[in-house]
Amino acid sequence: MDAGAFTATIVMLVAIALVFDFMNGFHDAANSIATVVSTGVLKPYQAVMWAACFNFVAILLFHLKVAATVGKGIVDPAIVDNHVIFGALIGAISWNVITWYYGLPSSSSHALIGGMIGATVAKAGTAPLLAPGIIKTTSFIVVAPVLGMILSGTIIVALSWLLRSRTQRQTDRWFRRLQLVSSAMYSIGHGGNDAQKTMGIIWLLLMSANLATPEHLPNWVVISCYVAIALGTLFGGWRIVKTMGQRITKLKPIGGFAAETGGAISLFLATTFGIPVSTTHTITGSIIGVGSAQRAKAVRWGVAGNIIAAWIVTIPASALIAAAAWWLGWRIF
Repeated sequence: MDAGAFTATIVMLVAIALVFDFMNGFHDAANSIATVVSTGVLKPYQAVMWAACFNFVAILLFHLKVAATVGKGIVDPAIVDNHVIFGALIGAISWNVITWYYGLPSSSSHALIGGMIGATVAKAGTAPLLAPGIIKTTSFIVVAPVLGMILSGTIIVALSWLLRSRTQRQTDRWFRRLQLVSSAMYSIGHGGNDAQKTMGIIWLLLMSANLATPEHLPNWVVISCYVAIALGTLFGGWRIVKTMGQRITKLKPIGGFAAETGGAISLFLATTFGIPVSTTHTITGSIIGVGSAQRAKAVRWGVAGNIIAAWIVTIPASALIAAAAWWLGWRIF
């Protein structure tokens, strides 16, 4: 491949990665806004603007530990080439489109991890897979929603006890305001964790092309990824809003506050420790935690079960698509 074609390929793959980042924000917009919309605190267009703004604010708060995990901790960077990156991105994007179309809040994060695994195995087998990073990431398929569920359930129980002498009207009035704070916190956590996953795969691409080092991620990558996910959130994913905001359980402002706060704490912890978690899993677990803490029948467990089924198949499905996309990319360029 001559220098011009090589450069054009790198530019194309960076563009595809930013499309994935945009779709991540678009697909996961419901995670940030579902509770604040379902409780009536903000209208949908207000909520997406609010969430998009705080997606970008995350650039000021977090180190790039999640980007490092994705870029250096899932597959051996030494075997990565343009075809592996192409396969990984196409696998992740394709699965996002499928789940968006059917209104399933699956994980963009795990679609990307699945894509990386599928394309890598298609090229070189299982030897280049890095078990510690994969185990850490996949274990949080369970840990993240359970942590969100425990935290949000604890918060709603504590608040209900503290405010037992208040009327429902007084409680709603206060928590309609406080939900603006909790939704902002959750959107910061969403942007901080999810944008870094795209940074990680662009970093991996640039390292494979000798355009970046393992010690330094270029600033333009960081800024462009935060901009892309914020724009994706701004355009929103309305099919999934309905599922997340109303079909799992009905929420009042105090419940929305508890779910967002529990989810935000979970995301802040994961991002601080460099763990690429699913924001979808986290907020779903948080919403279930609020509903089940009030009464088990408040949760529509059938809907929750369908969502969990989508989680289980995300990594293998995106991996299969990525393997096919790797073969296609290898034949094309």
